[in-house]
Amino acid sequence: MSKINKKKILNDPVYGFISLPYEIIFDLIQHPYFQRLRRIKQLGLTELIYPGAHHSRFHHALGALHLTTLAVNVLRSKGVEITEEESEGVSIAILLHDLGHGPFSHALEEVLVHCPHEILSLAIMERLNQEFDGKLSLAIDIFTGRYHKYFLHQMVSGQLDMDRIDYLNRDSFYSGVLEGKIGYDRIIKMLQVVEDRLVVEEKGIYSIEKFLIARKIMYWQVYLHKTVLSAELMLTRAIQRAIELSRGGLLEHDLGSSVRKLVTLDWSNQGQRDEILDLFTEIDDHDIVIFLKNSFLCGDYILRTLSQGLILRHLFRLELNVNPFPSDYLDQVRLKVVQQLNINSELANNLIWQGSENTETYNTQDDEINILMKDDSIRKLSSFEEYESITNHITKYYLCYPKV
Repeated sequence: MSKINKKKILNDPVYGFISLPYEIIFDLIQHPYFQRLRRIKQLGLTELIYPGAHHSRFHHALGALHLTTLAVNVLRSKGVEITEEESEGVSIAILLHDLGHGPFSHALEEVLVHCPHEILSLAIMERLNQEFDGKLSLAIDIFTGRYHKYFLHQMVSGQLDMDRIDYLNRDSFYSGVLEGKIGYDRIIKMLQVVEDRLVVEEKGIYSIEKFLIARKIMYWQVYLHKTVLSAELMLTRAIQRAIELSRGGLLEHDLGSSVRKLVTLDWSNQGQRDEILDLFTEIDDHDIVIFLKNSFLCGDYILRTLSQGLILRHLFRLELNVNPFPSDYLDQVRLKVVQQLNINSELANNLIWQGSENTETYNTQDDEINILMKDDSIRKLSSFEEYESITNHITKYYLCYPKV
């Protein structure tokens, strides 16, 4: 019997033809845990605003893998020692870095499982490591930052990692927001390693500036677009309402056996973690959409309103402000909702939400981007005066309610 060729070439709409560098990469892609990422939208509900944003976490993981392969080749060409085992390890780490995302990605973060997706990704990788007889051990050490060549971890998780470079480029491509497009090839070619830390050569500094500006624009034009935020709030509240009704025995239809069981478990309980992973890896966007469609005619007014609004795209109005909304304005909105929807104040309060969203394009408290100057000195990116406007922390307050 002939051996299967596992070093495949894939056609990616963003980068063109990309190759799978190692046979184990093919085996991991074929695994049900990774195939599930085909059914997890990269941008959650953003397609309701940008119709082309249908790409999945599957696409993104392959794109990040491709960029990592390019970065390894660039660093090797500059004399950086990266063994084949290390190259394979960092490739596996970036490929699997998003396995812990739940349905609709960040939209339902910590709703079904009270645990960040990074922790879930690591737990799934550790489970896969058992299945693959320890062949993922190096990848896990790189993913967690335990491996002594720290720059490999920075390629997977950092302020200029292959994850961010791909999602900015890919999300810009699929959403059609051209302002988010970055010079990924220029950035990668400017990478270097000094004392086991990733640095950027000085002549690449303007590409880094463009990268940060693009990230800032994408946050407020795509990721936190007010209508996107409205849809994600509606989805979160719909699932939270369903969980509340289910726990009280008041849900008229099935939440889905996996979801129903999952929300009764607690990640902080070590003894329940295996069961949580079993259930979590069975759930994707389709399960949530089916539940929302089944909720069209349910007797609970709140769940019915939210489900119909999401499926039929009757989205709530969302206002953004640089300051918290005054209490008298909230009272006016509440009164309008009560009167025009002909509901009582208690129901209205469950359909009016306020809060805040924060963005920080660049965090000077994290592992900073370091610039390799022409005199071989190293400067932190935040030490450049022109980057003060980019590193600002931005907070906006929102008020979300039914359109009246």
